[in-house]
Amino acid sequence: MKKLLTITIALIIGFSANVRADEGMWIPLLINKNMAEMQKLGLKLTAEDIYNINNSSIKDAVIIFGGGCTGEIISPEGLILTNHHCGYGAIQQVSTPEANYLDNGFWAMNKGEEIPVEGLKVQFLQYMKDVTAESLQGVTSEMTEAQRDSVIGVNNEQIIKNATENTKFRAIVETFYGGNEYYLFVYEVYNDIRLVGTPPESIGKFGADTDNWMWPRHTGDFSMFRVYTAPDGSPATYAEDNIPMKAKHYLPINISGVEKDDFAMILGFPGSTDRYLSSYGVDMAISQSNPTIVDIRAEKLRLMREGMNKDEAVRLQYASKYARTANYWKYFIGQTKGLKRLDVKGQKQQLEAEFENWLNQNPSAKAEFGEALTLISEAYSVLTEYDMARWYFMEAVYRGPEILGAALKASKLEKLLQDKKADQEAIQKAVDQLKAGVDGYFKDYNYDIDRNIFASMMRMYHQNVPLDQQPVYLLEMDKKFKGDYNAYADYVFSKSVFSTKAKVEAFLAKPNKKVLAKDPAYQAINAFLTNYRNMASKTAQAYANLDKGNRLFIAGLRQMNPEVNYAPDANFTMRLTYGTVQDYYPADAIHYEYFTTMEGIMQKEDPTNFEFIVPEKLKQLYETKDFGPYGDNGTMKVCFLTNHDITGGNSGSPVINGNGELIGLAFDGNWEAMSGDIAFEPALQRTINVDIRYVLFIVDKFAGAKNLINEMTLVTERPEAPVEIIEVEEAVEVE
Repeated sequence: MKKLLTITIALIIGFSANVRADEGMWIPLLINKNMAEMQKLGLKLTAEDIYNINNSSIKDAVIIFGGGCTGEIISPEGLILTNHHCGYGAIQQVSTPEANYLDNGFWAMNKGEEIPVEGLKVQFLQYMKDVTAESLQGVTSEMTEAQRDSVIGVNNEQIIKNATENTKFRAIVETFYGGNEYYLFVYEVYNDIRLVGTPPESIGKFGADTDNWMWPRHTGDFSMFRVYTAPDGSPATYAEDNIPMKAKHYLPINISGVEKDDFAMILGFPGSTDRYLSSYGVDMAISQSNPTIVDIRAEKLRLMREGMNKDEAVRLQYASKYARTANYWKYFIGQTKGLKRLDVKGQKQQLEAEFENWLNQNPSAKAEFGEALTLISEAYSVLTEYDMARWYFMEAVYRGPEILGAALKASKLEKLLQDKKADQEAIQKAVDQLKAGVDGYFKDYNYDIDRNIFASMMRMYHQNVPLDQQPVYLLEMDKKFKGDYNAYADYVFSKSVFSTKAKVEAFLAKPNKKVLAKDPAYQAINAFLTNYRNMASKTAQAYANLDKGNRLFIAGLRQMNPEVNYAPDANFTMRLTYGTVQDYYPADAIHYEYFTTMEGIMQKEDPTNFEFIVPEKLKQLYETKDFGPYGDNGTMKVCFLTNHDITGGNSGSPVINGNGELIGLAFDGNWEAMSGDIAFEPALQRTINVDIRYVLFIVDKFAGAKNLINEMTLVTERPEAPVEIIEVEEAVEVE
């Protein structure tokens, strides 16, 4: 009779990395805690190769681009790569109907053709430092939140002063873990940034709103800029004798392609997450905050689109504004669906129950953290009452009709005109500041669109915000115009000095305090601001309780689970996230491959829909398979997926392989995981990246800008795959 004998043998096999997505936007300064796992997945570098303040490292090639994106340096001469949608505002700024770079693209064939972008800046992180002890010096548990904030504010001012005094740097101290830790970040700012290249919208924004947040994706979401410095290498404003930056570090580019399970990491500046949000906060987001934001933005988008469809020049004017509004309109729709589908509120309630149970079993912990959830619960009972009014102010007023924002900028001038002691020099300075912004403001302004938005926003505000939370001014206008908000809008826009360029310039030529004080747009924005401040006074204690409750809850959670390496929430400081190239299963019986190809572009083509127009030259390159060294066995890959943890602000972040080489450009997240800023879902969370080979294919074969390719360092060898010894049981037949 034969028997089966099981013996154990060791096999060396390629390590399969699809075990899980890694939740965490990690602080590079502390990345040593994660190095073992990263190296197991395929990282070949050391922690010092990634972040080092004494020698060149990857962090020196990663920048804050503009005010809310990430970029990377990809050549020794300060060449920047970022997303098309990150450069969109700058591209629009230098575009005209005659030189429409949004529609047609732009490529500088030499440095003399590069276009300065006024107001655009980039920031390089010099170093970060844990300053928790200094920030919290003098803070006691008996202090109120206001007292605590005051002491910390004074401490942080001194920390910043010590870090920047007699230097060219700027610095900021940011809070982590709900106010339990503080870190100093020191930056060097460069202000001479020039547009180098951008594909046309038909490539850089292919799919537009329809494909936004969606997979499969076929968007070449990239643009290129350059940092210029003074001849001595220091930051400088634009000057003809400025020179391209001599980069401290730049990313070599690997064109060997990516495969499933390949290690990848992303460095960037994620904007904001709320992973420690309570069940009460999730409930308010689902039931009130998110639907309110979606409703308001949907109406603004409708009115912008209505005006844009009538006139090509208006479409160009409003392209960037529309894109910014649409992006998070769709985001909040997806987030709400995700929070409900994944029962995130239930997950949070379970965690809170575990926390309470732990407190009840640990008297010392209960004494320290016991009031956390009570403070949070009581805070939300107040905040929910005012949440609708808060979001209507933010979305329908502060980020609503532009005429209100223009009027608000005149508040400093109005105070000076009313002050009998103010000297003429101060008044003239305020006037000159307003004059300086007039041309730029009206370049991208449309009277009819703004008038229609004003009418609609005022109507929605009055209909949806509790009457006792509305400005008396709005109630008076509703009565005066008998609920006819079109008539109210006509009145404001016909009487206000802020409705046309000619009227603004005429007013600034002879500023008059009575004219300004009686201006209906100025009266409106001041009434809304006063009302908002009054509401803020009623919710101040609730927010203070919420801050304290969150701080105690997070501190207690970390103490309850000391073995867990908790990542701090994003706050637009440099973070590293790591993982692998992965496919995913979004729903039952549905599988998404980890990459897309140009075949998908051709399948989506629709010449009647501006979102899916394919340039003729791109079609020719596809038909002839003229992909150059960037093709993959006769296929041109466009985008790929990774399981990284990213959010807004990471747009434009470099996707880097285990050798520290650039393989892609992060630009979006997937629809099924839109709840990720609150609850990370490993099975669904995916980052959508432009394949660097598609970027170079467009630069080289489509645009013919070989001068840019020649600046870069291209690598053709794939990183060595990681291996792991795994014990495998094998059955052997014996007699």
